[in-house]
Amino acid sequence: MKKGETPIKPTQPGSPLRYITPQGYRKIAAEHERIWTVLRPGIVAEVEAAAALGDRSENAEYIYGKRKLRELDRRLRFLSELMDGLTVLDPKPHPTGKAYFGAWVVVEDDEGEERAYRLVGPDEADASAGYISVDAPLGRALLGKAEGDRARVQRPAGKLVLTVVEVRWTPPHPGSTPR
Repeated sequence: MKKGETPIKPTQPGSPLRYITPQGYRKIAAEHERIWTVLRPGIVAEVEAAAALGDRSENAEYIYGKRKLRELDRRLRFLSELMDGLTVLDPKPHPTGKAYFGAWVVVEDDEGEERAYRLVGPDEADASAGYISVDAPLGRALLGKAEGDRARVQRPAGKLVLTVVEVRWTPPHPGSTPR
């Protein structure tokens, strides 16, 4: 990020901009490609083979195949529309050391347990992998924080206070998925 540039903030509800990292976009594109080039042609072949057997009204393989084909086509349309609406943003380290879109943030809770989270767009969020949406309460609380800052998140079980241990632009433990 160049001096004077404004860091990327989370999208506002209803905003037409939806950010995703290049890795997240590649994952969605790979799913689309796999459905289009591997799964769909196999189902089409099954439907054609079932149709060749004759009466389609009582042909379970044909009926099931057509249903599966509709499901795949629906998923393909969803993925295509999703990819068309995304803005790929390659995260760059912020010179102030603050956490913005794409950053890995290592935090410590009151019991001393550390966790690492990556701030991503909502279409890439996966809490089990540590990918937290910038639109989620935890993501919003971590945005703009630097090492030593405290983030407060209101939860149904009470307020959670986290201390930022580190802000990184690469995974905290190369080759591993954060807890």
